[in-house]
Amino acid sequence: MSHSTTQRPNLVYVFADQLRYQSCGYAGDVRARTPNIDEFSTEGANFCNAVSGSPMCAPYRASLFTGKYASSTGMAINELRMNPNHDCFGHVLHRNGYQTSYIGKWHLWANQLGKHNDPQNSYIPPGRHRLGFEGEWSAYNFHHLYFDTYYHANSPEKIVIPGYEPDGQTDMAIDYLQRVSTSDDPFALFLSIGTPHDPWTQDNVPAADYEMFRDVDFPLPSNYRDENDPYGDTWAIMSDAERAALPEWMRVYYAMTANLDRNIGRLLQAVDDLGLRDDTIFVFTSDHGEMFGAQGRRAKNIFYEEAVRVPFLVRWHGQIPKGHVSDTCLNTPDIMPTLLSMMDLPIPEAVEGTDRSDAAFNRPTDKPEVAFMQGMGCTAKWEDGYEWRALRTKRYTYAVHRPDRSEKLFDNVADPFQTRNLIDEPLSTNFRDQFRILLQQRMNAINDTFEACTWYRDNWTEDRVILRTATLT
Repeated sequence: MSHSTTQRPNLVYVFADQLRYQSCGYAGDVRARTPNIDEFSTEGANFCNAVSGSPMCAPYRASLFTGKYASSTGMAINELRMNPNHDCFGHVLHRNGYQTSYIGKWHLWANQLGKHNDPQNSYIPPGRHRLGFEGEWSAYNFHHLYFDTYYHANSPEKIVIPGYEPDGQTDMAIDYLQRVSTSDDPFALFLSIGTPHDPWTQDNVPAADYEMFRDVDFPLPSNYRDENDPYGDTWAIMSDAERAALPEWMRVYYAMTANLDRNIGRLLQAVDDLGLRDDTIFVFTSDHGEMFGAQGRRAKNIFYEEAVRVPFLVRWHGQIPKGHVSDTCLNTPDIMPTLLSMMDLPIPEAVEGTDRSDAAFNRPTDKPEVAFMQGMGCTAKWEDGYEWRALRTKRYTYAVHRPDRSEKLFDNVADPFQTRNLIDEPLSTNFRDQFRILLQQRMNAINDTFEACTWYRDNWTEDRVILRTATLT
């Protein structure tokens, strides 16, 4: 049944893992097979400058659910256990009468490096650590093999999803929508899909999807570099064999994305068939991108465009203008306050992100247009030397590497592949000086003192469990 228009909107929030903006058809990629996502991009607001404030799995999710930066959640690297003492997205929704449900990868519970499939790491027990998701729960901490895998409900028992995981998760989401659509209470469903995250092997994607790309040529990116980036951690650097595998990796990645697109299409169709279209805010996005050899790196965890730019599409039929492209720099901590504002729900005082709902509704705004991004350390190890801070405006990226305080400045309009560092050019000194001041202001505002990675280990955690939360001075 359709809900009355006076009722608060439902929320369906779907996010992929490692899908970059540049690999979507609507963003101009001619190799992408993403017809459903492309069509969806015309049905609401397309935030074409959305970025991942901390481009890694766990730091992104911690920011998404708290509206705070990684220096305030303490989620400096992956495979830490989140401190539950935040007023989170799920808490606000639940307090305001929403059924809050979660399907898929969680990534905020494990506190061992490795041993991903041990229920001690994969099962998130009911209670505070589910951060306000009090309704149906079909989740696991994380894994990256996608056939005949599993999830947990309210016990450590593994419930197997036969076949390909994104297909099964989409079935579960549609089943949930069918059941909840008859209820009088509004609902919020978060669906966290693991693809197109590596491993990019042919046996990790359906054969029919791989066949679509078997004969497609995937050239190396134009900003590919033969030597490893000196700022790249263990996960970013590549062996000769890995470099040789890049075209095949891309083939599987695009095949996974084609499968993801088909599932997004099925989910959107279900929303329409159930009469939920007018009453449901539907978001499609991703936690971060992927480098594929650009700048001498693989993976994410860096301020370059391939790693930080993500799709962010939001539809609310009859409320958000159709086909509206916003160039606002939407950052991860902005998502919670933006969506809560759109839903006319209170934004917790401790939220650090900016409400960008004006941009979604295509209304004028006077809010500052800059995204502040943080690289807190080595992807999943307590290891120093990989920290950075960056700013991204509609045109420029400015970044500082902590180890040697070297700076980078790119004009992303004139130089979209970021091959020319303008930092020492005479014409850029004014810009550079302004960015230096702005970066310090942004860091001061949230008490980010640009610490080494191990400082968070020593001051915030015990056995990879985050014990404290930021107190602003």
